[in-house]
Amino acid sequence: MELKYKIEESDINQTINGILTSKLKISTRLLNKLIREKSIYLNGTCCDTRNKPLKNDIITVNLDSKENNSNIVPTKMDLKIIYEDEWMLVVDKPSKIPIHPSRAHFTDSLSNGIRFYFDSIDLNKKIRPVNRLDLDTSGLVIFAKCEYIQECFIKQMISNTFKKEYLCLVTGILENKKGTISFPICRKPGSIIERCVDLNNFNSKSCITNYEVISEFKSYSLVKCKLQTGRTHQIRVHMKEISHPLLGDTLYGTKSDLIDRQSLHSYKIECIHPITNEPLIFKSDLPKDMESLIR
Repeated sequence: MELKYKIEESDINQTINGILTSKLKISTRLLNKLIREKSIYLNGTCCDTRNKPLKNDIITVNLDSKENNSNIVPTKMDLKIIYEDEWMLVVDKPSKIPIHPSRAHFTDSLSNGIRFYFDSIDLNKKIRPVNRLDLDTSGLVIFAKCEYIQECFIKQMISNTFKKEYLCLVTGILENKKGTISFPICRKPGSIIERCVDLNNFNSKSCITNYEVISEFKSYSLVKCKLQTGRTHQIRVHMKEISHPLLGDTLYGTKSDLIDRQSLHSYKIECIHPITNEPLIFKSDLPKDMESLIR
C-alpha cells in the first residue's frame, strides 16, 4: 500500500511534512509514526521530511508496515464480502454476531473472522471497523485495511459525507409518514448499555434521524432511517421516543413473536473512496427474518 504525490508549483517552499498534512490530510500522529518507521521517500529515497522538495518530485508514503494484531484470535468464518480492494473491505454482517470480541464472544466476533481472512491474504494489520453495529443489528460494515484509510473515513463522518441508511420494522402505524427526529441522547443513569433522551443532561449529545415510512402492515411499519449523526443506539432510542420502538427490541420495547431481535438492518452506505475520490454506494438486501415480515 503506497500513497504517491507529485509536487506542484503551488507546493514550492513547503516542507514535505506540510505537504503531507495539507494535501494528503495525514494526521500529525500518523505522520510522526511514519517518520519513525522511515516510511516516507522522496524520489525513491528515504528522506528528511523537514526538507523542501522541488517541482515534479515524487513523495511516496509506504503504508505496508506490519502491525501486531495478536489481541484478536483468528476464527474461520463464512464472510459475505460485498466489496474489497487494496484499501478497504465491506462485509454484510448477520445478526447475532458482535463486531468486537468480548468476554462472552472472545472467538466468534466479526473481527475474529476478519483477522482469519487477513491472515489468509497475508495482511498483517490491526482490525479497524469504520462503522459499528450492535450485536443483533445486521448489515454493512466497512473495515479499513490501514490506519490512513480509517482516518480518512473518520473525517468523512465528521463532514457528513459518509452516509448511512437503515431499514427497520417499528411497532404500530406512524401518524407522520416522513420527518426528522432530533432528541439529544445520553447514557441512562445506572446502566452501561442503555441510552435515553434527556434534554437536561449536559452529557447528552445532539442526535438527528431522518425517517420515511416505506410500507405499513396491520401492527407494524417498515421505515427507512437516514442518520445525520451516529450515536450509540440512536435509531432504537429515537423510535422509542416517538412511541414506535423497533419490533423485537427488548431493551427499548418488548419481546415479539414475529422476530427474535431488534429488526434493524444497515442496508446502504454512501462514501468517497479515500484514494480514488470516486463516490461509492454499497447496498445489502434485507435478511430473511425481516424480509419474511414484509411479503
